[in-house]
Amino acid sequence: MRRIDKERDRLLRRLARAGSLTGAVLALACLLVPGALDADRFALAVILDLALIGLVVLATARGATLPILGTIVASVALLLVIGLDPTIDPAAETAMAVTGALTAAAIAIPSIVRPNGVALVVLSGLAVVTAVVASWFAGADLGTVLVASIAGWAASTATGLWLARAIDRAAERIDEVGRAHRAERLASESEAQQRQDARVLHDTVLATLSLLAHSGVGVGESALRQQAGDDARLLKQLRLGAPLDNGSSTAFSPDSPADVLGTTFDSVRQRFARMGLDVNWHGAGQLVLPRDTLDALLGALGECLENVRRHSGVKEADVTITDDDRTVRAMVTDQGAGFEPAAVDPARLGFAESVVGRLHAVGGRARVFSSPGSGTTVMLEVPKP
Repeated sequence: MRRIDKERDRLLRRLARAGSLTGAVLALACLLVPGALDADRFALAVILDLALIGLVVLATARGATLPILGTIVASVALLLVIGLDPTIDPAAETAMAVTGALTAAAIAIPSIVRPNGVALVVLSGLAVVTAVVASWFAGADLGTVLVASIAGWAASTATGLWLARAIDRAAERIDEVGRAHRAERLASESEAQQRQDARVLHDTVLATLSLLAHSGVGVGESALRQQAGDDARLLKQLRLGAPLDNGSSTAFSPDSPADVLGTTFDSVRQRFARMGLDVNWHGAGQLVLPRDTLDALLGALGECLENVRRHSGVKEADVTITDDDRTVRAMVTDQGAGFEPAAVDPARLGFAESVVGRLHAVGGRARVFSSPGSGTTVMLEVPKP
């Protein structure tokens, strides 16, 4: 059973308990009025009313069938004991009215959602009405009691139906919202993964293909072969759906061994050294970053160095790593041709996706400082955990 269904049943039982106990207690108060019933009927009526209170508590605690039937029987018996008194007092008549209107009729509220709920609802209503009619034919003027009993039974039934339907509709809306949220989350995750794969391909495979298209100018044959091998392994990982990292947080240093492509600063340096670009490292010797943040920083750094190799006209670049309590910064500087940042075509997505987009995904940012003939400096920033 769904949690909302359990909460619905609990709400209905509490509402039934409140109505039933109200009726039983009011009936008992009316019976205690002096002269309401003769001594014999008074004792029996009080016993039945107290039994009714106990059965109501049991019936509304778990919704068991036997206590519900016992409540109906006790209500009918109380109505008959009071109603068959030929000299019924107004106080006793009031006791009958509240018993018929609230006590047995309130059983209809939690019974609505039960497998045999309709039968119990009809039984409670018919039993109360039958008891009042039997008393009526015995000689008591119980028109008001009859109207109150029928109205109470009908109102309780309508309340139970309305609450049950309203909660069911609310549950359907909640399920719809949950399905929409899950679909949106899956779509977002899929889009983020596609963008990540596209960045990786742009920074590695497409860069290698670009070298091949230009006959590998400035890059040795062995370096091209090794680069192609690294790209082939990366493509295999993407094709098999394997993660490109292990999701851990680790300390990385420019002096650490480059055992997996793209996982250390040293691997970035070695990659570009093979392609003819010398990278001079300065600054922090060791950093601790979450894996996704480090991957974003390394990916953006690699794309910046690729731009230096392809567009600056120089064979050397400087990378300076600094950090403070909240931020890690990597500054890529070259003394090459430079360019006018405002003149870059917005349709070119290399820098926008592989640098800016990658850093933005982990809460970082990138800034470019350049002018024609004066070289280029790119400042990359990522937050610390």
